Amino acid sequence: MKIELCNLSGYKIYPANGRTFVSKDSKTFHFLNSKCESLFHQKKNARDLAWTPICRKIARKGISEEVAKKRTRRTVKYNRAVVGASWEAINARRTEKPELRAAARAEAVSKAKEKRKGEAAKKKVARANAPQGEKFNKNQPRAATKVSRSGR
Repeated sequence: MKIELCNLSGYKIYPANGRTFVSKDSKTFHFLNSKCESLFHQKKNARDLAWTPICRKIARKGISEEVAKKRTRRTVKYNRAVVGASWEAINARRTEKPELRAAARAEAVSKAKEKRKGEAAKKKVARANAPQGEKFNKNQPRAATKVSRSGR
């Protein structure tokens, strides 16, 4: 014997159980019980009946397999060298004590100041040794040059 499925509820109908309805166009419908048959004849939709598996599936009820926790991807961090500095050099700078860093910074600042002073002194010497051009008074009136408006 064959196990049928209920046309309304979708439950299994075992042999010697259920009812069969044959419509005028000779389609056969199998029902689990008179309740399912009655609801079918009232043209009720199985998706609207809360007790049917179809409705439960739509409402996501009783699904334990899909409740499994979704895995989140974790970003993997890589330690890479930067252009001009190897990874070992970067790591060494990170592990330095703050006192050493402060001392190195102060030394670098003092070197930069000395360099600037030296450059300023060179500029002064260069200006002093430059040939002097004609000096003129800025307050003197300039010679008026006539500009014609016509393009001739």
